[in-house]
Formats: sequence, structure tokens, C-alpha cells
Amino acid sequence: MDGEEFSVENPSQLLQTASDYVNYPGVPNDVAAKEFLDLFPLPVIINALQTKSEVPGLEATLVACLERIFKTKYGASFIPLYMPFVQVGLTANSQLARCLACKTVSCLLENIDEKTISAAQLIIDNGVYPLLLDCLINGNEQVATASMEAIEKLAGSQKGMEIIFPANNSDDMHLGNLSARCSSLGRVRVFSLIVKLFSVSRDVASAVYNSNLLSLLEAEIRNTDDTLVSLSVLELLSELAEVQHGTEFLSKTTLVQLLSSTISNMSKEDILRSRAMMISGRLLSNDNINMFIDESNSGVKTIISVIDGRLQLESQDLNECESALEALGQIGSSNQGATLLLTISPPSARHVIDAAFDKQARGKQLASLHSLANISGETRSGSNIILNSEAEESLRCLIYEAASKSSKLTPSGLFLSVLQQDSEVRLAAYRVLTGLVARPWCLMEICSKQEIINIVTDPHKETTKIGMEARYNCCVAIHRAFMSSSKLTGNPALAPIAAKLQEAVSRGPYLADKIYREAQPMVRTAERF
Repeated sequence: MDGEEFSVENPSQLLQTASDYVNYPGVPNDVAAKEFLDLFPLPVIINALQTKSEVPGLEATLVACLERIFKTKYGASFIPLYMPFVQVGLTANSQLARCLACKTVSCLLENIDEKTISAAQLIIDNGVYPLLLDCLINGNEQVATASMEAIEKLAGSQKGMEIIFPANNSDDMHLGNLSARCSSLGRVRVFSLIVKLFSVSRDVASAVYNSNLLSLLEAEIRNTDDTLVSLSVLELLSELAEVQHGTEFLSKTTLVQLLSSTISNMSKEDILRSRAMMISGRLLSNDNINMFIDESNSGVKTIISVIDGRLQLESQDLNECESALEALGQIGSSNQGATLLLTISPPSARHVIDAAFDKQARGKQLASLHSLANISGETRSGSNIILNSEAEESLRCLIYEAASKSSKLTPSGLFLSVLQQDSEVRLAAYRVLTGLVARPWCLMEICSKQEIINIVTDPHKETTKIGMEARYNCCVAIHRAFMSSSKLTGNPALAPIAAKLQEAVSRGPYLADKIYREAQPMVRTAERF
């Protein structure tokens, strides 16, 4: 590659042409790639990278140029012929060259025709995978990211999975063994790779689980005193919780117990406990909770119990408190979760309801209102909104109890008080009423306060799109509940309320005026000097 036949006599011409190619607008295409390579074949470009790196701007421009070329089918077709170049690039001192080599592997995996040649076999034959792992561990942030993306693409094939997950657990390239040899930064990068692989597909997630790699993340949190490392691993666990097929495998681990111990551990930093709570809420939200529920509900109850314990502490950090309330709301977004929050003794939902109507701490109030909306069923549909009789009675009693301890005395007074606050609190209050109004007692409370009806039907009340939609959804829910009640529809005294609700629903969320006024051209004599 470095022979005289491939040397560049005028590197400035190559630099200018490469710069023009890199900056050419549009998606890279085969025609443009071929035209460039006809002028400057790959051996010439590679030779210039190796011998002319001292020319200002040449390395960065050629790296960007090659990256753009290899993204095309035409450019990628040359990669199998230049695997030695990829090897050299992966071990180069230049971080730019290493990053390019990692991205070249990704282009190979994306564009190669597997019917003619196996990309995974090329990677095996040229010893590329160990070099990718070295880039992951020892490269800068850009190199590590590019390496991770290449390995993630490699996992897309069966042969690639065999490379990443060797049958022999004592293999040096086994990710578990690799992490044991790394610094704390290297371990976090390996953990991040594990999470990326886990999200590729259910088959790859199964391989991650069967290779016992998820336990590495759990062990790291248990054994480290480094807050930053623990926080990084918790963030990765948070990503795992969001993977579509993640809960199926996470429910088989000791993750719930680990999160419980982190939340209840007073020696941990506030921020770690807060993140553990939020991850717990995400894991146990919506349908995910079914994966963690056993005959005794012990795991879920333990999480709820330790969060409840944190909320009982008067000295608790405000941010931690808000995280705890939000976590309870996430757990309460499912029918099963809401039922548990309302029926365990004492009901943990009491913290949410008490804080929802407390104006003294706005952050806590906002978090609690949104959580109460979830518990009451605003995010659920159909028959899942209403809970079992025990949970429903607990919800009713807790709200009436909160009202009796306040100056408002009644739930309708509490509802009106939050609707009269600023727009963010009102938005949360609309969500609460949208969920609660499915209960006859709440519908009666709402209809007993004309001011509530006036606010939810007022088209001028909100000025933001999200506020208008929340108000309208609330209005629709109240109207639907009203029309479903023969007791209310048959009451002549409530006919004005029914008419007002009907008019507001018919108007829609955005139209404030009954008469639409279009812009009209104005004709008048021009002013002259």
C-alpha cells in the first residue's frame, strides 16, 4: 500500500477533491463513489492516509471521504479485498483511523451480499473481533461508540452471535471475562455493549441471559462504592427496562431484590436511590408488572414497601421524594399495580393523594397529581379503569379523608383548588379528573361545583396544544360519564350542565369561537410623500 506506484504527488489536489466529495449534498450514491474512486483508487487514498498525515486537514477529510464511500453498495464491495487495511486501522494510533475502521466493519455487515461471501467469516479469518473489543475498551468515546455499533450489527447473524457468545465460558473474548480485566470505565463500556446487544432481538437477548451477562450489571451495583459507576449501571438497567422483550428476562433475575436493597440502603447517595426508584417504577409499569407477580406478590410488594418507607421519612431529599411519588404512579398505571397500591396495609397511595392537593411543595404536588391520574386509570382503557371493590373503596376513602383534613372539606373543593392553579398543575388536574370521573361518587362531586364545569368547558382557558387537549379529554370523559348515568340525565336541574358539556365536546379541543373570522384584504389609498 505504501509503494511509489500508489504515492500522491500532489496531496492538495486529493484534499480538495475529497473535500468536495464529502461536502456534496445528498445521500452517498454508487455513481458518485465510482467517479471519485476512478480518479483516486483506494490504494492511493490509503497510502496518503499512511504517509501524508502531516498535511493539515488531509487525514480528517480522507477519513470522512472513505466513510462516505463505504456507505454505498459500490464502495462496500471493495471492503472484503481490503481487510488488512481494516486490521491496520483498528490498531492505529490515530483515533480517527480507528473510528473509520470500526465504521468500515459496520458498512461491511450492512452491505455485503451474504450469498456470495460471509461477513462474519471474514471477521473471523482476519481476527477483527478482538480488535473491535480493544477499540471498545481503549478507544476514545467516538471509537468506542463506533466499535459498539459494529458489534451490534455483527449480532444480527447466527454466525456473528457465535463469535460474540462463545460456547466456552473461559474464552478470553467472553464479555464476562473481558469485563473482569477492565478498568471501571472499560467495565461500563462492556456493560453498555451488553445492553445494546440485548436490544437487538429476542434471540440475542436470550443469548445474553444464557451467558450470565445480566448478572454482571447486578454484581457491579452490589460490589462497587463508586457512585458514578453505580449511576452509570443504573442508567443501563433503565435502558434494559425499556426494551420490548426485556422484562421477560429481567423478571428471571434478582434485579427487583437488588433495586429494593438500593432504595432502602441509607448509606447510598440520594441520586442512586432516586434512580433505583424510577427504574423500579418503569419495570413494574403497565403490563410489565405481570412478569414480576407471583402467587404472593412478594417482589412487587417489597418494592412498594421500601418506597413507602422512604416517603415516611420527614428528612427525605425533595428530589428523592418526587422520584418516589413518580415511581408509585408508574406502578399504579396498571390495574394490578393500582390495586396493590390501594389495598396493601397501609395503602401506599395515601402519600400520592395527600401530596396531590398540597400547594406547599409544587414539585411534589405535580408528581403526585400525575401519579394519581395513573392510579385512577387515565392511562388505562375500558374495563381496566375501574379496580376491584376493595381498591375502589380505598381510593374513595383516601380522597374523602384528604378533603376532610383540608380547608376545602369536600373532594369537589380539592378538585377546584388544583384547577385554579397555574397551567402545569391544571394539566395534571385534568388528567386526574379524566380518570376519576368514571366513578359515580366523583361524577357527583364534579357536577356539584359549577366552577369545575365552567373551567373544563372554557375554550379560552388553555393556550398550549397539550393544555387544550388535556382539558378537552377531561371534558369528554365527564360528558361520557354523565350521559351513562340515568340518575343524572333524568334530573332536570342538571340539564344546563349536560348542554354545556355537549356544546364543549362538539366544539373540539382547539376552536374557541363559534364564528370563524377569516383574514380579509383591505383596500385603501396609498400614502404619498
